[in-house]
Amino acid sequence: MSVESKKTREACCSKLKLFLASMSFVFFAKAFGGAYMKSSITQIERRFDIPSSLIGVIDGSFEMGNLLVIAFVSYFGAKLHRPRLIAIGCLVMSVGSFLIALPHFLQGPYIYETSVSHSTDVNNTESALPCNSNHSLTDADDTPDLKTRTACEKAAGSSLWIYIFVGNMLRGIGETPIMPLGVSYLDDFSSEENSPFYLACIQTVGILGPMFGFMLGSFLAKIYVDIGFVDLDSITINYKDSRWVGAWWLGFITTGTLILLSSIPFWFLPKSLPKQGQEESQSKSTELATVAEQENFLPEENQDHEEKEKQVTFQELAKDFIPSIRRLFRNSIYSLMILTHVVLVNGFIGMITFKPKFLEQIYGQSASKAIFLIGILNLPAVALGIITGGFILKRFKLGVIGAARVAITASIGSLCLLAVQIFLHCDNAEVGGLTVSYQGVPQVSYNQQTLLSQCNMGCSCSLKHWDPVCAYNGMTYASPCLAGCQSSTGTGKEMVFHNCTCIEEMMTPGMNRSAVLGQCPRKSSCDSIFKIYMALSALGSFISACGGTPGYIVLLRSLQPDLKALALGMQSLIVRTLGGIPPPIYFGALIDRTCLKWGSKQCGGRGACRLYDAYAFRLTFLGLIIGIYFMTNLLWGVVYSRVVKRQKKLALRNQAKENALEGNSNGHANINIGTSKDDADKESTI
Repeated sequence: MSVESKKTREACCSKLKLFLASMSFVFFAKAFGGAYMKSSITQIERRFDIPSSLIGVIDGSFEMGNLLVIAFVSYFGAKLHRPRLIAIGCLVMSVGSFLIALPHFLQGPYIYETSVSHSTDVNNTESALPCNSNHSLTDADDTPDLKTRTACEKAAGSSLWIYIFVGNMLRGIGETPIMPLGVSYLDDFSSEENSPFYLACIQTVGILGPMFGFMLGSFLAKIYVDIGFVDLDSITINYKDSRWVGAWWLGFITTGTLILLSSIPFWFLPKSLPKQGQEESQSKSTELATVAEQENFLPEENQDHEEKEKQVTFQELAKDFIPSIRRLFRNSIYSLMILTHVVLVNGFIGMITFKPKFLEQIYGQSASKAIFLIGILNLPAVALGIITGGFILKRFKLGVIGAARVAITASIGSLCLLAVQIFLHCDNAEVGGLTVSYQGVPQVSYNQQTLLSQCNMGCSCSLKHWDPVCAYNGMTYASPCLAGCQSSTGTGKEMVFHNCTCIEEMMTPGMNRSAVLGQCPRKSSCDSIFKIYMALSALGSFISACGGTPGYIVLLRSLQPDLKALALGMQSLIVRTLGGIPPPIYFGALIDRTCLKWGSKQCGGRGACRLYDAYAFRLTFLGLIIGIYFMTNLLWGVVYSRVVKRQKKLALRNQAKENALEGNSNGHANINIGTSKDDADKESTI
């Protein structure tokens, strides 16, 4: 080999490695932004006072953006300059992130609901009486007239969540070219041996993005939303309160900047590269080359498809679109893999969207701590699982059947651990009139009239407000008024309420009848149960992720080379449409049905949920996920049987080839293996 050829090969390899590094960075950046969006769901829900079902629609707008352009980008993008299309996508994602942060600068300061007037005068030792001075609060239960409500909503900017919806949709549109074009580009120009390892590398680096995204979300959840614009000493809630809103907007400015930086390298990468490990002369036509395993595993097709690699017009590409789709879905393994991924993603998206809320309501964790623990425990376990799956494939040189076995084993293991988690739980938080009676008897009531009792009947309390106080008897009351408190001292977060008549019913005479702001912590035994749950959750994340790369390899090796980009694009289109958009909506709607206490909007009407029935929430959330994962395992079994069946047919075909060659050497022979509708156009004709 000449020195010039060696230099060309080295340059090729360096560009491929540059593309690998760029893909890893962009996977990190987009995952960072996506995870931060998930971690901010609770903050956005509280800031705009919207139910979980609507926040599910906002979360699903990302997939809606993908749906608009994924098919066309994947098909036509494969024939165009793929790196530059990825760069353009990053720019669009960045604009979307900045648009999401915009409502913070267009609306007024956050006003949280409260049932008492909190004085900020440090010289005031005793403020207004919570019980006796609240007769006017009954007016708050009356619905304002339409004109007043419209003016109030305009002033409060309650419809500005639409900016978040549109911005998240732009993020989805911008992310569209990254996966199908980037993965197909990498798989086309890397060697067969290195391809699975490269895919595992970019997915592993990508999974670090969610880890840092959740950590950023955890950090900003502790910072008040209007920091720098309000006096923090006047705020009477802390980050553990269900009314607290963190500085969610800061994170979207950060993620938008990071994604913008990730676009830079793709502007300087070429449209195509020589195949890794081949001579320059052999590599000029390898943009859509087929790896050896695919040649063995895939059905043979007419050589006419190879001619389509030549430069063709846009009209010819469009004319070939429908026939290409038809060829693609004749592949039964591909179709089954799509269905399996749709079901799997339904469970995963529903779980990751509402898991922070699950940890808050079931185990009494703050939003900040819940987000932090997911980022520091679950996501590193997922990263380790993905790289482990890729290493297993490379170390044992597993083929398609081996990859399918690893994937289905991991799926069964994760299902078993999920089934164990449903039995781990803490008791409901003790809230007077909601989860326990004022006499301490357990109850669960969706009727707010149970908030009234003989001990607070004379206070004329509002039933809509949520301003919880914790009594020294360990019970939480929905407001100081509903606790029957007669007086209060202190200012801001340090307020203490005294002579509470409802607390007296639960205590022996002479004991402390005071209460402090905030909800009471859970019992100490809950911490031990929570640690066991998180350990099982992290282990389940690792086992499930071990099947990620093998499952992806089964999908890739079932594709014809000229259909690879289109197939990955269609996979993203279908999975995002059926697996990404519906789960946050129906998960959110079902979770809303378990709400015990709804908050009140500033302008009247129902706001975000403040307290859920922990038992119903747990059974709804985990039961739904377990059912979905059970269906996934059944589908994996069908996929595995189809893969084994096709391998047997290909073994027979190879044997027939050998017999045909022997027959030709002796004289003449003609052997024909019949076609099968379950496989592609033609299984084999020799």
